Amino acid sequence: MADVKCKATPIDAVTQRMTMAGVLIPGHATRTGTENYTRTFGAALPTEHYSEFLNLHLKLSSLGIGTFPGAASDEIDEAYAEIVHRALVSGINVIDTAAHYRYGRSARAAGKGLRRALASGVKREQVFLVSKGGFLRFDDGVPDDLDAWLEANIARKGLGKRDDLTDVHLLSPGHIAQQIEESRQALGVETLDAFLIDQPEVHIPRLGKAELNQRLQRAFAVCEQAVNENKIRCYGISTFSGFRVETDHVLFQSLASLQGLAEKAAQAVQQETNARHGFRIIQLPFNQVMLEGFTRFNQATGQGNVASTIQAAFQLKVYVMASHGLAKGRLARQCVDAVRAALPSLANDAQRALQFSRSTPGLGTSLVGISTPAHLDDLLAVAIASPMGRVDYLRLFERAEGSMRPVV
Repeated sequence: MADVKCKATPIDAVTQRMTMAGVLIPGHATRTGTENYTRTFGAALPTEHYSEFLNLHLKLSSLGIGTFPGAASDEIDEAYAEIVHRALVSGINVIDTAAHYRYGRSARAAGKGLRRALASGVKREQVFLVSKGGFLRFDDGVPDDLDAWLEANIARKGLGKRDDLTDVHLLSPGHIAQQIEESRQALGVETLDAFLIDQPEVHIPRLGKAELNQRLQRAFAVCEQAVNENKIRCYGISTFSGFRVETDHVLFQSLASLQGLAEKAAQAVQQETNARHGFRIIQLPFNQVMLEGFTRFNQATGQGNVASTIQAAFQLKVYVMASHGLAKGRLARQCVDAVRAALPSLANDAQRALQFSRSTPGLGTSLVGISTPAHLDDLLAVAIASPMGRVDYLRLFERAEGSMRPVV
C-alpha cells in the first residue's frame, strides 16, 4: 500500500469553524461521498475491500475499527484517537463505538480521531459511524448502590424505571433516546449513520420473549423518531447470542420478526400504514470459532426458505457487521489449522483471522477492537489484499442438513 501521509490539509472553512467551536459536525455517509472515498483514500486497496450497504448504496470497508477494549485512561484515549485517524486516511471508513464503552471515553476518543481525519482531508460524508446503546453508562465503574444511582440518574430524569433494568442493561424509550444523544455529542456529529440497541436478549430470561418484543417496539419507535429528526440514519440491534442460537432457544431472535416490529414502530411514528422503517443493520459475533451466523440455518425469511442469519439478512436487505473478529485476541495467537493452511501468505494468525472473517459471503464489515496502534498494522496489511474468493472460502466448509459445517 502506498504510504498515506497523515499531515493536516485544509478542511472546508465551515467544518473547521464548527470543530473549533465544539459545534456538532453536520452530514452523514452518502453514496457519492463513500464512492469518492474508495477512489481517494482507498485508491491503493482492491475494489473488493469495499462492501455495498444495500438500499443506501454506500461503499463501506470490509474491515472496521471497534473501540471496546482497553483501560479507561488518557493514554488509551489518545491511542484510539490516533488509530481512528490513521484508519480513516488509510481506506478504513467504518468506526464502531457505544455510549458505555470505557465509561463513555471510547466515543469521545473516536470523535477526536474523526476530527483529526477531517483535518487530513477526509469528509464527513465518506465515513460511516456506528454507536450502540442499552447498557448503563457509568462515569468510572458500577456504583456500590445501583438502586440509588438509578434513582438519581435515570428515574428522577424520567428516563426509565427499575422494572426496565436487567443487570446493568436498561431498555426504556427515555434511556435509548438519551444514549443516542450522548453518542452524537461524544462523537461530535449531528447525525449517526447507525444506532444499534445492544444485546436486548439479556432481558428475555426475566421478561419473556413477548414482553421483550413489546419493549423493543417502543425502543424502535424512539429510533424511528431519531431518523425523522436526522439524529440517526438507520438502526438495528447488536446481539451476542440472539442470532447464533437454534430457533427453539429462549434467546433466539428472528430477523424477520424484528423487521415486523420496526414496521409497526414506523407506522406509529409516521402515522402512515405504508411507512418505511429504518431497521437496516445488525451486528453479531463471527469468527473461526463462532461460525453460527453463517453455518446455522435458523432464520425464516418470509420468502419460502430458511437461511443462516447472514444469508437471510442479504435477502431482507439488512447490512451485517461482525463483532469479535479476533475472539478477544485468542485468534491472534492461534487460528484454526484449516484457515492457516488456506492462507499461508499472510504474516501471522491475526491477519489470517481477519482475512477469514471479512471474506465471508454476505458479511459486510468485520469489526476489530484495536486499542494499540501497532495492531492496526495487521488490519491494514489485510486490507491491501483481496478477500478470499467465494469458492476458496466455501472449501473450508461442507454442507450438512440444515447447516454448514466447518472442515477440520
